[in-house]
Amino acid sequence: MNFRTITLSLLALASAMAPAHAEDAADYPSRKIRMLLPYAAGGGGDVIGRLLADGMGKRLGQTIFIENRTGAAGTIGTQQVAAAAGDGYTITIGGMTTHVLAPAVYPSLPYDPIKDFTTIGRIGTSSILLVATNDFAASDVAGLTKMAKSGTPIQYGTWGVGSTGQFCGEILSQQAGIRLEHVPFNGIAKIANDLLGGHIKLAMLDMATATPLVQGGKLKALAACGERSPSLPGVASYKDQGIAFERSLAWAMYAPAGLAEPVARKLSDALKQALADPEIAQKLLALGVTASFLSGDQQRDINARDIEAWKKVAKEAGIEVK
Repeated sequence: MNFRTITLSLLALASAMAPAHAEDAADYPSRKIRMLLPYAAGGGGDVIGRLLADGMGKRLGQTIFIENRTGAAGTIGTQQVAAAAGDGYTITIGGMTTHVLAPAVYPSLPYDPIKDFTTIGRIGTSSILLVATNDFAASDVAGLTKMAKSGTPIQYGTWGVGSTGQFCGEILSQQAGIRLEHVPFNGIAKIANDLLGGHIKLAMLDMATATPLVQGGKLKALAACGERSPSLPGVASYKDQGIAFERSLAWAMYAPAGLAEPVARKLSDALKQALADPEIAQKLLALGVTASFLSGDQQRDINARDIEAWKKVAKEAGIEVK
């Protein structure tokens, strides 16, 4: 077979395949969509995912079902999404830990947070909350600093080494000149349960998990690592309390790489429409998340920029997953 014959055969094959892809995109979604969440059931990320699965499913005219895969501060489930087919039938939501901080602390992360994903869009911004049991002696950063400097050993829980929670703890420790002992848990829901049971007194929680517990008087909040949240306006931020840290921490939606542009656009439009729904936006706010959609391209560029900035923080704090 000569070169011309091969070339014509390949062109014919490509021509035959093109309408099929177009038809697939036009018919999408023709079956159920899996939202694989790297968070334990009942945790903040899980609650956000279920809320959006319902809202987006109605707009796409198809069921979005939840599958939870936890472990390694969310990186196990996130890796499984990266390895899935880029056909629009597997999606996930990710926070700072899975898509920005993981590459800063894992020497050999099993996925590339930029290249291995199609970013669907930003869901909104949030903070990490430093919370304590109601009988904890301190109620703010000044009180916690005083306790630590008096020689009182203080442990704080997070959902894993290299998590956003640990970064927030290390930033506080460095700038306040104190030592806090990090205790990693397997999932945010486990930390919340142990706080409520009195097994640990201090922890970092995502706003989605912490907000209802603080509003319900079950825990008290000492500070917001990030922006002061409109859902808990009485809780002072790190910056308000003399800790030089003020960043927007974002939740975003992702699919595996290679997603056809028309399919990505349908998912992005469904997310944008869901976030514009006042009922959904209010429910997110009750979880400490301020709905603020950004396109996938915009959020991907922000992630790429922030990864490099957080690598510097990780190096200074000595945070590394070995």
